[in-house]
Amino acid sequence: MDSSPTENFEHAEHARHAAHIGDSFLSSVSVTIAVLAVLTAAVSSLETTETAEMISAKNDAVFFQNKETDQWNFYQAKRLKKAMYAIAAAAGGPNAANYSKRVGQYESDSRAVQKQANQLERQKNEELQASDRHEHRHHFLTVAATLLQVSIAVATVSIITRGMRWPWYGSMALGLTGVAIAAWAYR
Repeated sequence: MDSSPTENFEHAEHARHAAHIGDSFLSSVSVTIAVLAVLTAAVSSLETTETAEMISAKNDAVFFQNKETDQWNFYQAKRLKKAMYAIAAAAGGPNAANYSKRVGQYESDSRAVQKQANQLERQKNEELQASDRHEHRHHFLTVAATLLQVSIAVATVSIITRGMRWPWYGSMALGLTGVAIAAWAYR
């Protein structure tokens, strides 16, 4: 989730002012904001990484799908040639033995191509599953990063109001929830 590049500076500015007041509670809130900011940065970085991994896995799946399609087309071509030689062999004639031999060759070739196509299909499916895992994590990390960002803003309210405690407690609850959701993404 993108935020203003100066937003964290604003929160840090509030925290710096609170530290100069000399109130131990406001100093605790300032430290909480700093910790929450670090956690937000870490979770946001993980969110970005999962997005990149999801896109990469989807691209790999498309690559394997294209290769698989090529193999199935090649398989069909081999099967058609086998059928044509089988018809020619059944018609008899001086080359019937040669045509029968070609039928066996195309049968063997088509099995090998089919095996490769099936392997590419498995690889494609593995990449799609990996992409789904990364997308699932990304969604959880988006929620976690949002909760952490909101927790920073709520903690700042304690500084602005010069010592109201409920926003600080709320910010810690939101922050812990955000961390728990981030951890849950990797279960």
